[in-house]
Parts: sequence; C-alpha cells; structure tokens
Amino acid sequence: MKVKTILVSQPAPKTETSPYFDLSDKQKVKIDFRPFIHVEGVPVREVRNQKIHLSDFTAIILTSRNAVDHFFRIAEEMRFKVPDTMKYFCQSEAVAYYLQKYVVYRKRKIYVGNRTFPELMKLIKKHKTEKFLLPSSDKLKAIIPTELDKVGVNWTRADLYRTVVSDLSDLENVFYDILVFFSPSGIESLFQNFPDFKQNDTRIAAFGNTTIKAVEKAGLVANIKAPSPETPSMTMALEKYIKEVNKK
Repeated sequence: MKVKTILVSQPAPKTETSPYFDLSDKQKVKIDFRPFIHVEGVPVREVRNQKIHLSDFTAIILTSRNAVDHFFRIAEEMRFKVPDTMKYFCQSEAVAYYLQKYVVYRKRKIYVGNRTFPELMKLIKKHKTEKFLLPSSDKLKAIIPTELDKVGVNWTRADLYRTVVSDLSDLENVFYDILVFFSPSGIESLFQNFPDFKQNDTRIAAFGNTTIKAVEKAGLVANIKAPSPETPSMTMALEKYIKEVNKK
C-alpha cells in the first residue's frame, strides 16, 4: 500500500531545515508531529524528600537537555547558586551546547562525551575524586548506574523529572499510513490511549533496538527499522521505504 500520511511521535521540528520537511516535499507525503509522551518536573518538595543537597556535589552528569533544564530549575527553586567551580560532564555536544542557556561556557569546566554514555565514562574515570550528581528522569537507562558503579565513583541519582503519557484522545478516529516511534514509552502511550489498537494496514517505524523490541513485545510489526548502515537516520529509512512502496 502506498504511503500518503505519516505521524511522528515527537514535537514538530523548530527549524525549517529539518530533514522531515525535505522528505515531505520530495516524496509528496503529509507528515504530522505529535508527542506521545512529555516531561513534567518533579516538585521541589519531592526532591527535598530524596535528601538531595546540591551543595554536596562538585560535578554534574548531564545526559540530556531535559536534565540540564531541570537541574537549573531545582537549583533556582532551592535558591542554590551554582558555584563557578562546578564541573559539567555532558553526554554529547548537543547537551553541552544547550548548557550555554544557563552558564557562561568559556568560564566553566565542561567535559563532553561522544554521544554514548560509555564514551562519557572515559572522562568521568579521569575525575574519580569528584562527587557526582546525576539529574535523572523516573526512567533511567540501566547502563548508566551499571557503568558508574563499575568504576566506583561517588555518585547520587536525583529524580528531577518524569516521563508522562500524553492525551491523544483527539486522534481516535484519525488514521495514518505510518506511525514513527523513538522509544518504548511511545509504544506504551499508544496502548494507554488506545487499548484496542490494531495495526491492520498501518506501518510502524521504530528507531533503536529497545524501541524495536517494544514494538514486537506489543504484538506489532516494525516494518521500518533504523538506524542501519544503509539508513543511519529515521528520515533516510522512511524515504527508502516510501520510494519502494510508492513506485508500485
């Protein structure tokens, strides 16, 4: 069956140069964006109940932009002035760049990993005497505490935000040729909103092994899988699939 409509389970891109817009133009398909999950901050009183004292820490491990936002939100709500001596360990360049929203970049000690947490651990190992705070969501990838404990660094997890299922009730009678997912939480949201969901002729695109496994565990078929050597991005995987089915 030909593809005419796609729903991406993420917020719409903020830049006009997004590859999704190029895909829409080139392949003449309609692409809508709708986050299936969203993030909510944990109230400061709940953070205090975790016995978190920001002054105890000399370094912060930042794995996402959400972690950056909510660390500084809690610092402000706790009236804690983050010292200039604080060290920041960022999982990727994107996270480090986002940190500039809150700190004067050139005046801070910022260490940047190469996208994956094991890569960041190479830098953390070199600073084992620091006291690390890990701002986290309620859903923390198992590899993170495993890697930190393996090295034996002094670290504390702080749940500062949580992943929440979005209300999608207005989409009940709206159908798309392809649904695009990037996390197991997206699949969870799909079934929380639509417990009787049947895949039928809907194609499902899944990014990452954990998402693909979640699709299959839910009894669905992942028709489009990314990344792969041939299609390292989701838009490339979508374009390859659309070209194949739409030319028939």
